[in-house]
Amino acid sequence: MNIYILSINSRIYSTNRLYHEATKKGHNVRVVDHTRCAVLLGEAKPQIYLGSENITHGVDAIIPRIGTSVTRHGSAIVKQFEMNGAFTTAKSLGIIRSRNKLRTMQILARKRIPIPKTLFAKDTANIKEHIELLGGAPIIIKLQEGTQGLGVMIAESKKSAKSIIESLYNMNVNIILQEFIEEANGQDIRVYIVGNKIVASMMRSSTEEDFRSNVHRGGTTESVTLTAYEKKIAIHTSKVLGLPVCGVDIIRSKRGPLVIEANSSAGLEGIESHTNINVAGEIIKYLEKNVRRFGK
Repeated sequence: MNIYILSINSRIYSTNRLYHEATKKGHNVRVVDHTRCAVLLGEAKPQIYLGSENITHGVDAIIPRIGTSVTRHGSAIVKQFEMNGAFTTAKSLGIIRSRNKLRTMQILARKRIPIPKTLFAKDTANIKEHIELLGGAPIIIKLQEGTQGLGVMIAESKKSAKSIIESLYNMNVNIILQEFIEEANGQDIRVYIVGNKIVASMMRSSTEEDFRSNVHRGGTTESVTLTAYEKKIAIHTSKVLGLPVCGVDIIRSKRGPLVIEANSSAGLEGIESHTNINVAGEIIKYLEKNVRRFGK
């Protein structure tokens, strides 16, 4: 099988692990920097170029590892590979959906998947009322697009919340506001899903210096046993967002588990290091199984 891993750098842990597992199983693997790709339309079949090299033909499957800063370009490249007949571990639409936190929350709410109370608006005249709708301060303020905890803030008081929100609105920055779940105690659960099945999970905890639990922000990890309901909503989230391979983040609240995010390019280092589960290998197995079904 000919596999392209769409990634800006072959030395990134997740990219390197996927490359290693795929080559170990005898596949032809190439790391393709999607930021250097261009698409030529108007031909009988649209052509994809990496620099001056035509890489359109002979690819059976792609594994997108698209960074947040290049979501639109990256998802467009993924879409073209899809349209040209390549199987992908993450559909372009799923990538776009999951990268926009507002769109993610809207889809999950429509599908009745439990989420924190979430509010979006542009009206600076009613900020106080909006804070009250979320149960009062503290509240969480998130940029609509961000990953690894970047663009996530906590406003401890109504006064600070109003100041931050007003500033972001006036700068025309797209944000969402969410209730602060105190009982979560700075912890969340990362559930790694491959082929709409849970292959690994871990609890992440924030440090005293940072309320965010992301491992990239210095958070710690520990083992966790998922409840049947947590498993159900994690898998349901991956399905409704169209992300058969993804990381789903859940927090535990007094009213039950709440989904806070889904990541189409979830990192492998933290989850593999903590659980000793070969998640990269599971992703390659998923490709092997489904490319055959896909008709390759």
